[in-house]
Amino acid sequence: MPDFLLEIGCEEIPARMIDAASAELRERVGALLTRERLAVSAVIALETPRRLAVLASGISAAQADVIEQVTGPSVHVAYKDGQPTPAAHAFAKKAGVDVAQLERVTTAKGEYIAAKVTKKGRTAAEVLTEALPKEIATIYWPKNMYWRKPSERFVRPVRWLVAMLGDETIPLEFAGIRAGKTSRGHRILHDGMVEIPRAGSAYVDSLRAAKVLGRAEREQQIRKALDAATRTIPGARWREDRILLDTVVNLTEFPAVILGGFDPQFLPLPEEVLVTVMRDHQKYFAVEDAEGKLLPHFLTVLNTDSDPQGLIRHGNERVLRARFNDARFFWETDQKKSLLERVELLRHVTFQKDLGTYYEKTQRVQRLCSWLNEILRSHGIAVRPGVVHKAACLAKADLTTELVKEFTELQGVVGGLYARAQQLDPSLPEATRMAIADAIYDQYKPESTDDDVPRSTEGAVLSIADKADTIAGMFALGLVPSGSKDPFALRRQANGIVKIVAEKKLPLTVSALMLDARSGYRKSEAEKKFVDDETFSESVRAFFRERLEFYLKDVRGYEYDVVEAVLAADADDVVDALARAEAVKQVLHMPEFQAIGAACKRIRNILWQAQEKGIQPGEKFEYLPEAAHEEKILAEYMERTAGRVEEHQKKKEYLDALITLSTAREPVDKFFDKVMVMVEDPRVRANRLALLKTLLTEFSTIADFSAIVRSE
Repeated sequence: MPDFLLEIGCEEIPARMIDAASAELRERVGALLTRERLAVSAVIALETPRRLAVLASGISAAQADVIEQVTGPSVHVAYKDGQPTPAAHAFAKKAGVDVAQLERVTTAKGEYIAAKVTKKGRTAAEVLTEALPKEIATIYWPKNMYWRKPSERFVRPVRWLVAMLGDETIPLEFAGIRAGKTSRGHRILHDGMVEIPRAGSAYVDSLRAAKVLGRAEREQQIRKALDAATRTIPGARWREDRILLDTVVNLTEFPAVILGGFDPQFLPLPEEVLVTVMRDHQKYFAVEDAEGKLLPHFLTVLNTDSDPQGLIRHGNERVLRARFNDARFFWETDQKKSLLERVELLRHVTFQKDLGTYYEKTQRVQRLCSWLNEILRSHGIAVRPGVVHKAACLAKADLTTELVKEFTELQGVVGGLYARAQQLDPSLPEATRMAIADAIYDQYKPESTDDDVPRSTEGAVLSIADKADTIAGMFALGLVPSGSKDPFALRRQANGIVKIVAEKKLPLTVSALMLDARSGYRKSEAEKKFVDDETFSESVRAFFRERLEFYLKDVRGYEYDVVEAVLAADADDVVDALARAEAVKQVLHMPEFQAIGAACKRIRNILWQAQEKGIQPGEKFEYLPEAAHEEKILAEYMERTAGRVEEHQKKKEYLDALITLSTAREPVDKFFDKVMVMVEDPRVRANRLALLKTLLTEFSTIADFSAIVRSE
């Protein structure tokens, strides 16, 4: 069974787009091979800035023949007086069988004639030639380019294609390029084309000889080169940066590293500014000493093997010096106007065209922060309202600074740095001023699920209020994220709220938070364009449930069915949902809960069937003379344990509550063994349905156990 190779060669792909596109191409090719019955043992992706490639091993040379049953006209039309009609003969001819081989099949519409037809399998080359161009064209890119014809669309112009099955070329065509066996090596270090002898490991070897390394090899080579360059400075180390490392891996095909330096006179500038310039603008790694203090050096990754004359190093140093001079100039210029003076300038900075200015947003956030402060204080959580109020007032002032205009990545951070450097109010104690600065500095945290939450409670309140105000305004306008489109990063901001509330254990419910955030827009011009309250509440509820599901499953690692069961009970209180998920996780192994899960599912089905038939449960269970012994035992059990379970739930002792509920297995099993629910007597039937409805409600207050039924 031959191997299959597909390589799409093009102009340099933006580094941030490579990983997702490569994974999608691998999934598409794997799904295609499976769908077309071309057996495959493994599909791997290979990607560099100039190519996306897929290698699949163990491809069938052709599809297996398939016998299909083809349905023809009805028996009434196909036969008359027991003899085949012209319609039967025509169908048999079309199917390629003798009329005597026709069969009769019964369908929902009646009896028809049918024939078994052998569908000849196509060769793998035929299938791939036809299907692959469609798969390539449908890869998602955040941005596309068009060239030659309007229909030719890809992230960058396609320059070559390689498509091989074993050592044979597959003659597919995409974007006016016909596939062959010829690839291209490194743009600088290799001269000419690269002939690929066959699909498989020979492809990887051929590229390596042409100075093109695989992703893992490039990362390993970069790490070794970073270590070697840093060792030339006594006591130094390069600052680990996973995101930057992934970026430079996707910017190179055969990487090397050079060490550069900058004038120590720039070191008095805040480290955040220096590192941002090096990391985000120049893709340089910072160098630090053993204590983590920044050193006047940097490391840059080249897409070539060396810089023997130091020209590249000199050019990078010159660019960095200019950048640092700009940063220092902006820093010094900005100090001429304090953050307090800049607040008024926010009247001229648009937040969103329908939601007003950042000055108006500042006022809304301050009001929302006050509400949050009262909620926390009422639950005994220490928070300094004055710090929060002052931080909220100054939080967006740095948007008017020259430093943020030049380095937008530093918004918030610059505000925190300026709050530390400036005398905001002579009457403020130093500790209070630092607390205000820290809250401003942390206002955008967490920016991802891997990022830390704000350090202080005050910072957490400011961050939540800022994010909630944005989400509430956008959702009220109907600007809800859909699919891959989220231009205002609302998912990221909602993820941040969920993570802060969970990790700070804040007593907040999402619905109350978002309703109060929306009320901040009351009587504004924007409110005239808002959707109705019901639409807003429902869309926000669904949105945050999705974000909480993501947090519990992808961040905290709870299994999917546990998360679904917990959120079915309640998805409004993040901290409570987290506590319930942990309790459910701890009892999953117990046979009692596997049985209770099955019982819950059975109860739901019974109640649903009754509802479909228009049968209503009774208001409450009554001890009728006709009641079976087992249903009385179950009702008595519920009366005995309901209070204990409720007491545990009030104290958030969910594990204890579940342990108590686990004792229900025996009376529940006996009930279903001995008692028929859907009896003829309507009074008895309604009474038993009432008992089951009460039982299901009791079990579902912590989690919907019917969602986590597992085999014993």
